[in-house]
Amino acid sequence: MSLRDALLFAPLRQRDLLLAVLAMGVVVLGSNILVMYPINDWLTWGAFSYPVAFLVSNLVNRRFGPEAARKVAWAGFALAVLASIWLASPRIAIGSCLAFIASQLLDIGVFDRLRHGRWWRAPLVASVCSASLDTAIFWSVSFAGEPLPWVSWALGDLAVKLAIAVGLLLPFRIALWKLAVPGNPSGR
Repeated sequence: MSLRDALLFAPLRQRDLLLAVLAMGVVVLGSNILVMYPINDWLTWGAFSYPVAFLVSNLVNRRFGPEAARKVAWAGFALAVLASIWLASPRIAIGSCLAFIASQLLDIGVFDRLRHGRWWRAPLVASVCSASLDTAIFWSVSFAGEPLPWVSWALGDLAVKLAIAVGLLLPFRIALWKLAVPGNPSGR
């Protein structure tokens, strides 16, 4: 970690890492189960829980930096792989794992590049980009060729993810105030 990063980011303690990984694991596992339950031809229940994974990633990235966020993403990925293989269908497990790691790494990179702008820009743009990638990968790998309305589920899923990304800006801002690095009270 560079001197600049050491001044910008708090050190990642084992407790913080464990909490972030557990949060990520619960979100991904819950979403993999919930996606198997459609609400209608446009939506499954998983659309409502998965966007919280981007909130977790963005909060870790803001507080501890992109290196810590990547650690959480990879650890969350490992946890998601194990749990998904056990509890979800094989296609959903594969689609979820591929979509998760690709979208998390994109989210972390976009967030880090935009971190010095307005407080809302990095989490919003990163979430929009990563939610779009996640949706494209997950739904095409998990459901393409199945006799299900997966394209409309994917579109409904993306619409909900984007709406929730906007809705999570307020919790993100509140968390920034609570998680601010000493000497950097803005949470930037």
